[in-house]
Amino acid sequence: MTDTAATTADRDLVLTRVIDATPDKLYRAWTEPELLKRWFAPLPYTTASAAMDVRPGGASRIVMTAPDGQEIPCPGVYLEVVPNRRLVSTDAYTSAWEPSAKPFMTLILTFDDLGDGRTRYTALARHWTVADRETHEQMGFHQGWGLCTDQLAALVKQL
Repeated sequence: MTDTAATTADRDLVLTRVIDATPDKLYRAWTEPELLKRWFAPLPYTTASAAMDVRPGGASRIVMTAPDGQEIPCPGVYLEVVPNRRLVSTDAYTSAWEPSAKPFMTLILTFDDLGDGRTRYTALARHWTVADRETHEQMGFHQGWGLCTDQLAALVKQL
């Protein structure tokens, strides 16, 4: 038997945070386009558009915009959807199960209810290769995803 955690850890980047919000609010912020556009990109970047078909096999098309106007597409397909608990998506496919030119990662989001209106939020980015993980880390995964999580936490307090 192979221990999956031991074999993938060198390709994973993980952010975990306890957020003062219920899992359903965090799930909504990840699955409702108008909410996602308000927090998804680390400022001063913005989210220009978001279209999501939140179901296994459904496509996600998010476009971020850099301060210089450069558009950064973030396409993907949902692999697993457990409302208010877990979302798994990948950029290995575009839509209709068409393979992408350069798959980068699979995103595993979990929303663990801690009670008292608090949730343990975990974003695990599992990369195809160690080199992809290193590239993502050098791109600022921890800082960028940390800023986005701060923005997410601020938004869900308003819901």
